[in-house]
Amino acid sequence: MRQLVTVRKIILLWFAWVTIMLSYQTLVAARYSAEKPDHVLFWTAEATHQRTLQQNPYFAQSVFKTQAAWDSEYYLSIALKGYNDPQIRTIPPEPNAKPPFDRPISVNYAFFPVYPHLIRFIATPLIYAGLAPIDAATFAGVFISITGTLAGMLALFDWVQSSWGKAAGMRAVSYLTIFPTSFFLAQVYTEGLFIGFTFSCLALIARRRLLWASGLATIATLTRAAGVLLVIPLAWAVWQTYWADRSENRHSGKRANWGRQAIGFGAILLAPILTHLIWRFSFFGGAFKRVEKHYFQCEFLAIDRAVSAWSQAFLSLFGDNPQAQAYYAIEFGVIGLGIASCLLTARRYPGISLFGLGLIFISMTCGLSWSMSRYLLTVPSVFLVLSHWGKNELFDRIWTMTSVLLMGLLASLFTFHLWAG
Repeated sequence: MRQLVTVRKIILLWFAWVTIMLSYQTLVAARYSAEKPDHVLFWTAEATHQRTLQQNPYFAQSVFKTQAAWDSEYYLSIALKGYNDPQIRTIPPEPNAKPPFDRPISVNYAFFPVYPHLIRFIATPLIYAGLAPIDAATFAGVFISITGTLAGMLALFDWVQSSWGKAAGMRAVSYLTIFPTSFFLAQVYTEGLFIGFTFSCLALIARRRLLWASGLATIATLTRAAGVLLVIPLAWAVWQTYWADRSENRHSGKRANWGRQAIGFGAILLAPILTHLIWRFSFFGGAFKRVEKHYFQCEFLAIDRAVSAWSQAFLSLFGDNPQAQAYYAIEFGVIGLGIASCLLTARRYPGISLFGLGLIFISMTCGLSWSMSRYLLTVPSVFLVLSHWGKNELFDRIWTMTSVLLMGLLASLFTFHLWAG
């Protein structure tokens, strides 16, 4: 009964958060306007010019208009027109490219299929009911994001409270809703859905429901590139389960069927890995790699370019562009929190900590030097550590004020199609 009351509290908190977040962005757009273009990064001026935004058909919705910006364009495009939408930019083929890569490739291929196809699934009956396609898709995108966030909140609570109690679980959930970039969880972005899959997977792992956890990890691999990293906590849980079973059988004198157990554990780990490999070596994976490299300038483990990019980012803290100074102060602050959190939880939660460190490392070494504050939303150690520190009332008050103000700043920037991460 008490558990049901707590779940009800989380649902009410989620409903209040959704209402406040969507109302805040509407209020911001109605109350004032922002100067454009945005010069925070070397490439954002052209992307945020008013004429650029006015020409984009995927930012012409009449519902949830403030919840669609930047990458929302691609998710809405895939949902409504497919990956080869002629209205989306393309990259030219590489010299001497072989079929099927000997033709221009849409930038849409840089985005994974689960989220936009869920948008299509929900938007289709709304379109048949008479809602404009762009409005139906935008509504569906926001609905999926906030629903995924609710699943993530419930899973985060279940996982934290099992170790540290209900108060710690509620603090973790609360800190998730006010994290500086948590407004992304209510936008046409994958963060809400991915957090739902990721935190639910980790909660199932904690309960030793490894088969179900493997299923969610498999879906997560087709939601975001980092989804395949969920294999790390899965593998750690499989290893622990194996040795626990072996010890129990040794003490009880039971004869274990190691062959059957090995097949079961192998299937749990191979499902997300094979799904990722099938995608990677398909046309979609090849197109993803080309678009990431030639359009977004991002590659797997581009260490040299990453070092150069982050060095320039650090130097910008002392440069003459106050917009860049403010942006990178937040970026480096959140990166520091993420790395420190993973190290602090490594002893008690090694699988989860390695997952977080892997996500940070892969994201930071692709050759770009932005968006880390958004990616770190899915690092679970951050909310474990914040929950632990939050037992101190002084820390709780200071972090809450800081986080809410930063979230308000970044949510306002996103509302006006300015760069927020």
